[in-house]
Amino acid sequence: MAVGKSIIRVDACEKVTGGAKYTADLEPKGALVAKVVRSTIANGVVKGFDLEAALAVPGVVKIVTCFDVPDYQFPTAGHPWSVETAHQDIADRKLLNTRVRVYGDDIAAVVAEDEISAARAARLVIVEYEEYPPLLTPEEALAEGAPRLHDEKPGNLIAHSGFKLGELSYEEAAEEEGLIVIDKEYGTQSVQHCHIETPVSFAYMEKGRIVVTTSTQIPHIVRRVISQALGVPMGMIRVIKPYIGGGFGNKQDVLYEPLNAYLCTLVGGRCVKMEISREETLACTRVRHAMNLHVKAAARKDGTLVARKLTAYSNQGGYASHAHAIVANTSNEFKQIYHDEKALEADAYTVYTNIATGGAMRGYGIPQAAFAAECMADDLALQLGMDPLEFRRKNCMQAGYEDPHTHVKFNSYGLMECMEKGRELIGWDEKRREYVNQTGPVRRGIGMAIFCYKTGVYPISLETASCRMVLNQDGSMQLMMGATEIGQGADTVFAQMAAQVTGITEDRVNVMSTQDTDSSPFDTGAYASRQTYVSGKAVVKTGTLFKEKILDYASYMLKRPMDTLDVKENSVVDRESGELLLSMEELATTAIYSLDRSVHITAEATSHCKDNTFASGACFAEVEVDMPLGKVKVTNIINVHDSGVLINPKLAEAQVHGGMSMGLGYGLSEQLLFDAKGRPLNDNLLDYKLPTAMDTPDLHVEFVEINDPTGPFGNKALGEPPAIPVAPAIRNAVLNATGVAVDSLPMDPQKMVAHFKAAGLI
Repeated sequence: MAVGKSIIRVDACEKVTGGAKYTADLEPKGALVAKVVRSTIANGVVKGFDLEAALAVPGVVKIVTCFDVPDYQFPTAGHPWSVETAHQDIADRKLLNTRVRVYGDDIAAVVAEDEISAARAARLVIVEYEEYPPLLTPEEALAEGAPRLHDEKPGNLIAHSGFKLGELSYEEAAEEEGLIVIDKEYGTQSVQHCHIETPVSFAYMEKGRIVVTTSTQIPHIVRRVISQALGVPMGMIRVIKPYIGGGFGNKQDVLYEPLNAYLCTLVGGRCVKMEISREETLACTRVRHAMNLHVKAAARKDGTLVARKLTAYSNQGGYASHAHAIVANTSNEFKQIYHDEKALEADAYTVYTNIATGGAMRGYGIPQAAFAAECMADDLALQLGMDPLEFRRKNCMQAGYEDPHTHVKFNSYGLMECMEKGRELIGWDEKRREYVNQTGPVRRGIGMAIFCYKTGVYPISLETASCRMVLNQDGSMQLMMGATEIGQGADTVFAQMAAQVTGITEDRVNVMSTQDTDSSPFDTGAYASRQTYVSGKAVVKTGTLFKEKILDYASYMLKRPMDTLDVKENSVVDRESGELLLSMEELATTAIYSLDRSVHITAEATSHCKDNTFASGACFAEVEVDMPLGKVKVTNIINVHDSGVLINPKLAEAQVHGGMSMGLGYGLSEQLLFDAKGRPLNDNLLDYKLPTAMDTPDLHVEFVEINDPTGPFGNKALGEPPAIPVAPAIRNAVLNATGVAVDSLPMDPQKMVAHFKAAGLI
């Protein structure tokens, strides 16, 4: 059995020895260097440039301004294209922008012979602006008379969606006598992905075609967007994705590849490299959406949840990117995770503003929803005098749940078991008793949060993936995927899946880690925790065809019926007895070189996935709160996940560790800050407070493995879920420790001290 084993990653040796080649490692010698000239205002219009001093810098080859680029607007979100106009992403960006909408907007670009010349010239570009007041919040952007950020829209509201479930309105349901009611504002902040490798690409022309090598999660989508941005046929564009040093959703946007592609066409097809600095990455790429979430909820004194209402405002920033899909996902999670007896209402708004553009980030709107829903659960439980875990057991989504709008089903249900497992492992009942009636400046508490997460994007968007397998002459296999390895271990699980289906052992499966749109089969890319589930189905489908072709040739060689044969451990064997009949190497060599029947054994298949299912889980956190210092120390934390059958248990554990680490930062320290003019204040890793090893406790992980009938091997989503429940679990542990409800993130020392002072605790 290849599936279910903790084999070593197929890319482990290359990565730990430095052999793995990333984009910057592949840059051709003598490449030109491009630097973006960025706006020094957040809202306004570029009126003109003075380029004289910049052009005089030795080594400058070309300066391009926003007045020079093709007049095409294009979308940047890494979504599958839709043939239906209504379902296409918003095209609101140009290669360079005359209308400035964020501080650091792309308004010009310098191409030079070297890094120093390019940077020096970029600093010397003088820009004349017509400046407008910056709009930093949805409230400011929606106010009467606010400057309009995009002419295509009548105002700054990108979209509004909503739904109502139940025959009553929330207000009508909440009139029931004796209800416990809360009415609160919860808030989440802008944070950055902080992947190790910043966005980097290089572009050149070959035989009249544009070739772009880039660090991206979505090579096939990058190709399509370059075509749209430049007005060039897609067949004239080639995109290559080497190893990638992380993305977490930031590289699920098409960031600078179209601009880089265009610049290379202006310098005779010479190679142009564009590497975005850490500061530019933090301030000028994508962030997780800040949201204001107004929650009303009503419950009976026995803990039954009667009605809820969510009003969510998502701060989109200057450009649409993934736009309303994020907060729509937020309202879906709010709907799904709890059951309301009488009424549920939700209204979600996405608003253009002048802060950094919100895009995809690990969890895609669910961390924001989980914070609101899980704070609500503990706040209600506190007023009810009820154990928060028991409140969740009573009201959480149950086995067999089906979303009334998308009709996604909970095909395998492990949420209740996750809660029970976490309860036992962290000693929930004992700790809740122990931490009652504490006094003193340092107090301890325990909290929890739950979540659900659908796997991939069906039925909201297209889910399609392809795979190709080729039998080598030595009996090994080439496995080619359009799905991208971005550090999460996808190549390893694909190798295990291929081995499981074909009978060729995983050490003989050579996975192509580089995607090349000229030769790699199509896949929409790495996002939405989809690859093991969606692309895995393509592996199974292709592997089944591949094995059939092997057995067909074995039948010819052995003069035996095909249905009496099987492939096991790199050999053709008797299906009944297991007797070894033919080595794979002998079969492969014969197939290639036979003078009688030469066959090149290959298989390729596309899986159009029309299934989906929910993953779920729980986080339990124990904290020590030093109130005078405002310091929250996590002393114990455990995530328990219902992600179906694990393809590789050690890789699964590593995925959860990474997600928990991101959740710790989201909960306790990370926030991208802006001044009154929309300028980022902490766009560097000194001032942007990522958690370090010293801030991170031992991370504990457990799984509830239940076979999901829709997964290729009973598996379902795991990539994003670990980042979802951590922040609200910590918040609820602080509530348990101190009685203070902190309703916004992050829970940094300054904020905590203010809360404890307001509560009279210090």
